[in-house]
Amino acid sequence: MPTQRQPKRPNIIFIVADDLGFADLGCYGGRAPVSPVLDSIAAAGIKFTQGYSNSPVCSPTRFALMTARYQYRLRGAAEEPINSKARTSTMLGLPPEHPTLPSLLQAAGYRTALMGKWHLGYPPAFGPLRSGYDEFFGPMAGGVDYFTHCNSTGVHDLWFGEEEKKEDGYLTDLISHHAVDYVERMAQQNAPFFLSMHYTAPHWPWETRDDEAVAATVADNIFHLQGGNIHTYHRMIHHMDEGIGWVMQALEKHGLRDNTLVVFTSDNGGERFSDNWPLVGGKMDLTEGGIRVPWIAHWPACVAPGTVSEQQCMTMDWSATMLDAAGVGAHAGYPLDGISLLPVLRDATHQFARPLHWRMNHRSQRALRDGDWKYLKVDEHEYLFNIPNDERERANRARLEPERLVVMRQAWLDWDASMPPIPPDATVSLGFSVKDMPQR
Repeated sequence: MPTQRQPKRPNIIFIVADDLGFADLGCYGGRAPVSPVLDSIAAAGIKFTQGYSNSPVCSPTRFALMTARYQYRLRGAAEEPINSKARTSTMLGLPPEHPTLPSLLQAAGYRTALMGKWHLGYPPAFGPLRSGYDEFFGPMAGGVDYFTHCNSTGVHDLWFGEEEKKEDGYLTDLISHHAVDYVERMAQQNAPFFLSMHYTAPHWPWETRDDEAVAATVADNIFHLQGGNIHTYHRMIHHMDEGIGWVMQALEKHGLRDNTLVVFTSDNGGERFSDNWPLVGGKMDLTEGGIRVPWIAHWPACVAPGTVSEQQCMTMDWSATMLDAAGVGAHAGYPLDGISLLPVLRDATHQFARPLHWRMNHRSQRALRDGDWKYLKVDEHEYLFNIPNDERERANRARLEPERLVVMRQAWLDWDASMPPIPPDATVSLGFSVKDMPQR
């Protein structure tokens, strides 16, 4: 039986996939056997069915993940997402002076490391070691080739701390191996650790371990629009799943499994090959397919196995949860927007009201999820959906319930007024548009 009081502060591992859809994993109804390890972790822990990302695109969600605050508070997060124009910028990134999840844990005695994707600004102005991580291995940019480790401009982008270095291998496996090595080393230390494992999988380019030859064909365009398929996509997820298994084995080997909080999610909804049934849309969309993501937590010392929660939550809530689990408070000058889910981890039946807000410069999107209802605006079209009854967001109730529409629209406007406005020079990605939305 799980205990209500831990004998010591837990180790924390925060695993983030890249562009993984809500229904891609077996434990979320996926149609292919791609995730035996994550499925077993969910069976031994808690699975959230109403969990969301802070944004439907990469770097804005990562600002929220790092700060436990709405990303809209920081200029860099207005980019959808940060791209190569930020390479020489001293503005488009996570300010080193801003408190972060790793910096707050670091100040409280945790060892901290990021193995994987950063995507929050470029050196020398920005970087993981400037925002609370003791160690870093991975790419700085949003997407890199899995074998050459070159970004979308053809520049090599693999770093050890603040030094660019080369290491041969398939990037997903390299991230996993470096994470295992970190756990092995931390097992010998008398201090808790916080490990971020931020995979680039299954983000493009579509390459498995056996596709090194593909790297030469996408050298001038790693968006890989001419290739990939659902089978490659599934194998990319499976490679990531295997690596997570290696880390779990390392925890077991050193007796760390029981008092390590392991959390898994995706930075946003799926993209090209994601099978998100029954959700509509994907990356770049504020429809459910763009923002609802898998959330799995495993912590035997606290979480009862095989539990499921319908608590609504988003990325920054998990960052707040990790601070709470470690007994670490927020910086007085930077109050958290995230709300701790620790009571839910201890009792999966516990639920609380949690309105969730989003906005996107792309297609002037806005959304509010409050209880069963969701307000959505895309371009000039407004929608009102009862999500439990209509997860595919097909039945627009706006005309049938005008009073509810007015209330939810105003609630969104009130929240928006509390945030800095979107700057006029913010980059809008040409990513995928909202799919299949009826124009009413």
